[in-house]
Amino acid sequence: MATYAIAGGGMLGMTLALRLRTAGHDVTIFESAPRCGGLAAPWRLGPVTWDRHYHVTLFSDTALRELLGELGLGDEFNWVTTKTGFFVGGNLYSFSHILDFLRFPPLSPIEKMRLGYTILAASRTTDWRALERVRAVDWLATLSGRSTVEKIWLPLLRAKLGTYAERASAAFIWAIIVRMYAARRTGAKRELFGYVNGGYDTIVRRFEERLTQLGVRIERSCRIDSVQQRGGRLAVLRGDREEHFDNVVMTLAAPLAARLCPQLSPRERDLCSGVEYQGIVCASILSDRAISPYYVTNITDSWVPFTAVIEMTALVNPSTFGGQSLIYLPKYAHPNDPIFALTDEECAASFLGALERMYPHFSREHVRAFRVSRVPYVMPVPTLNYSQRVPSLRTSIPGLYLAGSAQIINGTLNVNETVMLANRVSRALLAEDAEADGTVSAHLAV
Repeated sequence: MATYAIAGGGMLGMTLALRLRTAGHDVTIFESAPRCGGLAAPWRLGPVTWDRHYHVTLFSDTALRELLGELGLGDEFNWVTTKTGFFVGGNLYSFSHILDFLRFPPLSPIEKMRLGYTILAASRTTDWRALERVRAVDWLATLSGRSTVEKIWLPLLRAKLGTYAERASAAFIWAIIVRMYAARRTGAKRELFGYVNGGYDTIVRRFEERLTQLGVRIERSCRIDSVQQRGGRLAVLRGDREEHFDNVVMTLAAPLAARLCPQLSPRERDLCSGVEYQGIVCASILSDRAISPYYVTNITDSWVPFTAVIEMTALVNPSTFGGQSLIYLPKYAHPNDPIFALTDEECAASFLGALERMYPHFSREHVRAFRVSRVPYVMPVPTLNYSQRVPSLRTSIPGLYLAGSAQIINGTLNVNETVMLANRVSRALLAEDAEADGTVSAHLAV
């Protein structure tokens, strides 16, 4: 039995802990926050406890659904067909059904045909490695035409990636299209979205309980100062305390992991610092009335200070929130963007003012609670040939592993991809342990 320390108690860290502990290893999770969950952690918004960031499970998210089934939550899902909107040129349009698509005014009939062809072609493409050698804007222009890229694709890429929009590889937008296309049912071809009763508060609470029952030690509100090799083992240093483990798995963003692991080689540190990230500033609003029938409203107008409008109550029954409406306003930005320095009051003035301009029936007087989450490192940006520059799982320090979101190389960051990554990493680690014991001759690659 080996001893493992896992830095980070998000869904990645907890899933790794579950797999390693089930295999018989001794596992400790070090989580800096008062609760586990990471980006999926819940928080309090007025009288409501719900997800700090917006999350939804697609019917095709089999890895996440299987994990929740293991936790006894498989029967807690509610499945809903939602609507999608587009805010273009100061106008709001439905983009939920085939008739909406055919009537969509910003695009000509030919542009609509080419847009439909792009989505179909992407859904049938399997060679993502070829796509990461091509810029997304170039690939989309070939399939959809330059005018559709300028009207639809490029504004959406800028909303998600900011200054990286024209540097991202085609693999980024391909992964989004494939995930959404896989979520559609046969027949009506509509996305089927789901959520667990109680949201991620229920999921994280159940996960923590299961891990504790299995004997996993969870150290919350515990910030690691560094991880260093000492005496043939790995020391986790925090304050004046030092604990030793056979293995340490860093599930943090690559630049943060490099800062905590000073003995990494210069090349490893360069690879970690070379991963470019987008962060998020996400406002949560509790309003006494809904503002939109659409779960997601995509925004192409550059004056709007947020990326999209997420009307969570279009998915979740309003009774969950005491009859009120929960709305998310996310803004993806570079970690150094000035938006991270804005106070909640400054964000409220900007964001609520934009909502009033977009939705004339909305007034900030309807708002009962407003809170802002700020996470500088959220999503690695898959620039050209990204898979060739990803930090390796195994480092030059025996027993030290890097297993953060940077290792998601052919998908986009979401909870299902995170669980899939944890499953791959755990198989690799367990196979390596078996090889060290002389029971197998080869190990799995992540």
